[in-house]
Amino acid sequence: MSNAQPAVVTMAAYLTLHYRLASADGTDIITTFNANPATLMLGQGQLAPFLEERLLGLAEGCHETFVLAPDEGFGPRNPDMIRSVTRATLDENSAPDADYKIGDLVDFAAPGGGRFAGVLRELHADTALFDFNHPLAGQALTFEVKLISVL
Repeated sequence: MSNAQPAVVTMAAYLTLHYRLASADGTDIITTFNANPATLMLGQGQLAPFLEERLLGLAEGCHETFVLAPDEGFGPRNPDMIRSVTRATLDENSAPDADYKIGDLVDFAAPGGGRFAGVLRELHADTALFDFNHPLAGQALTFEVKLISVL
């Protein structure tokens, strides 16, 4: 029998884990608990940085649940992130036969080559109103994790 300490999560760790992100009312946003566990390397953008921070220092085999206030998650909702976009801009960023409905998430090309997405709130003849806040901004979240292995 060995007395080796269990491995702990560091910034360069390679992990196999089950995780669940849920809204404050317990509704699953994403979960791996009813499927295959996830395998990921920290620092590669596979999990949001605020979720990775919760994993640091955890020992292999542990099962933890964290409750995150909106400020600890995707931040507060920002009213400045609700913007009107011209229909021409929307068409430039759309498939030719796109049929948008209120609530659709639409991907846009950002100046400088990046991408960003917004939720369609209103659609008019020559403009569209989008909410570019993260869909989970302003929400409390529950993050549950079960670490299967740490390398």
